[in-house]
Amino acid sequence: MDVRSNEKKMKKYIAEFLGTFWLTFGGCGSAVFAAAVPSGTDNQLGIGFLGVSLAFGLTVFTGAYAFGHISGGHFNPAVSFGLWAGKRFSSSDLAPYIGSQVAGAIVASIVLWIIKGSIDVSGSNPFATNGFGDHSPLGYGFFSALVAEFVLTFIFLIVILGTTDRRAPAGFAGGAIGLCLTLIHLISIPITNTSVNPARSTGPALIVAINGNAALLGQVWLFWLAPIAGAIAAGYVYLNFLEQAYNEPAPETDLSE
Repeated sequence: MDVRSNEKKMKKYIAEFLGTFWLTFGGCGSAVFAAAVPSGTDNQLGIGFLGVSLAFGLTVFTGAYAFGHISGGHFNPAVSFGLWAGKRFSSSDLAPYIGSQVAGAIVASIVLWIIKGSIDVSGSNPFATNGFGDHSPLGYGFFSALVAEFVLTFIFLIVILGTTDRRAPAGFAGGAIGLCLTLIHLISIPITNTSVNPARSTGPALIVAINGNAALLGQVWLFWLAPIAGAIAAGYVYLNFLEQAYNEPAPETDLSE
């Protein structure tokens, strides 16, 4: 019995590793390789930040259906904390889930580095890193970054908790969550280059630090604090104000909606 239980847990951790690897490789990889692909004197082949936003959403969309039935498809320490705060996730799994997620993001960043070869660590956000002040794409300061990351992660978790609620239509959560992450990136790439995911922020910043620019790694703490705080707040709000008790009847369908 213990062996079977341990095997099940290991499958969850491997799924979280692979899902976070895919999110970081696909999302950050689109920014590193495809956001700007010059053709002559223009950028006809680059996907721009619209394409990068869509890429992050697609990684979650595809990852949710690939791994969600195994691990729940968190791929993000903030999501794990938010689900824990909403009493949808066991505290005993927090540390191994987060460890798996961070490991997946770091390994994905190493693979991107291997493919890229030399990395230019100058500029505001080299190698798809997140930052504020001089490391914000448009120069937004600490407080703007803090508020944006808190609010956007709060909304992200409300969407996750709502679409996975037992009252929600079954089978559509992955699409809604992926589209929500796309919208979040459309809003906040100019502010922080969009984190809402501490693991995704840690991997690229670590590679940039290894290549000689430790300033961005020094800002990563904000991209742990703000997303996790926003996620925990969302879990509390959903649990106490939006969650339906199991002994309550399901709401009647409003045919006018």
